[in-house]
Amino acid sequence: MSLYHQFEALEATPIADGVKNSVWLFPAIEATHLLALALLGGAVLMLDLRLLGAGLTAFPPSAVERATRPWLIGALATMIVTGVLMGLSEALKLYDKQAFWVKMIALALALVFTFAVKAPLVRRDPGLAAKPLALVSLALWLTVALAGRWIGFS
Repeated sequence: MSLYHQFEALEATPIADGVKNSVWLFPAIEATHLLALALLGGAVLMLDLRLLGAGLTAFPPSAVERATRPWLIGALATMIVTGVLMGLSEALKLYDKQAFWVKMIALALALVFTFAVKAPLVRRDPGLAAKPLALVSLALWLTVALAGRWIGFS
């Protein structure tokens, strides 16, 4: 079964039909997705600005990471659930959009970088790596956000 046929099958699910055929469900899911994006952005910015030497400079980066982690994880969980629900309702449209694939690749890279590279280093005091960590993080998450907006306009 090709990837196209898998997307076709996803769009034919009862959940996808429910979201697609409801007047209010897709906009409500999208609004929730955008609110979670704001929370995610806030959590990422608080830590990355601290790593850049701005913002919460009275606190060590490890304390900022610890304080923002629940917000980051909660926002990510919400965005994944709402993103899947929106994606199911228009899976074939997404399949043909380059912006969708850019977003998915950037999201995978951002998740791996955030949880496997940045967080462990920040917990141990990143030292000279602080600024590069923040810049890579900001670039990855900005790519995810911009590609998400690009989906809507392409």
